[in-house]
Amino acid sequence: MSAMRHGAAALSANQPVAAPAREFAFSEADFRTLKQLAYDYAGIALSESKENLIYSRISRRLRALKLASFHDYCDYLAETPSEIENFINSISTNHTKFFRELHHFEHFRAHVAVPFAQAVAHKPHGRLRVWSAGCSTGEEPYTIAVVLKREIRDFASNDVRILATDIDTDVLRRAARGEYVAASVDEVPKEYRTFFAHQAAPDGAEKVVIEQNIQSLVAFRRLNLMDQPWPFSGLFDAIFCRNVMIYFDTPTKTALVERFKRQLKPNGWLYIGHSESLIGSHPGLDLVGRTTYRRSQ
Repeated sequence: MSAMRHGAAALSANQPVAAPAREFAFSEADFRTLKQLAYDYAGIALSESKENLIYSRISRRLRALKLASFHDYCDYLAETPSEIENFINSISTNHTKFFRELHHFEHFRAHVAVPFAQAVAHKPHGRLRVWSAGCSTGEEPYTIAVVLKREIRDFASNDVRILATDIDTDVLRRAARGEYVAASVDEVPKEYRTFFAHQAAPDGAEKVVIEQNIQSLVAFRRLNLMDQPWPFSGLFDAIFCRNVMIYFDTPTKTALVERFKRQLKPNGWLYIGHSESLIGSHPGLDLVGRTTYRRSQ
């Protein structure tokens, strides 16, 4: 018997296939409520095309909370402010890798790490601050750290720190462990691979672990970029905020870039994602390379 005749009668080629019924009721009003909450709380602008993505990701929370509908979940959010963190964690997309957009790290090495190393070689006790804003699972700040570690020989005599922040507490916990699958370092340039220690995982698979002297350079903190004010006052030599602003609308991006500018030292550097661009005029920020900006004096 042919596969087409086996079991239930086959649909004709022209007969429409009914969409599968959703497990949970999800109305347009529910989507609008969640969409507004994401924008108000985290600046995330969700288009109408994201409805199915929101349904898929938030359905897991409904199952965990044993709720019957998205309407119930919206009510739960209103009554339980602590759930907002789980909501934002669920809708956040975290895709990253070591040395992603390599040209940024080549520029960072040449214009930040090397000049600093040369300066403190003659006059120790230098101070260097870098911010990885939207650090996800940690690959970006650890990449920054290994670039600095390779160039700066004497960390004990200098004050070098990397602040790594994200709104998603789940990815921050993973980042702080400093453990990754072995394949994650396949595209790391050879000169940096010695900073990744290979170990056997409990399941027998190989993993890589960030060396402790690298981890010690990075402080992971939860931060909502929409917070006013940010909980620090010092200025940074460089800020990486890459593939984060793609989730924001134009007014939010514009305001955020202005805040980044004010948080940079004169001649400090701002690195943004390859798919992002600065819209409008930003006096005091000069484009100096691919998605690389410098704060003028």
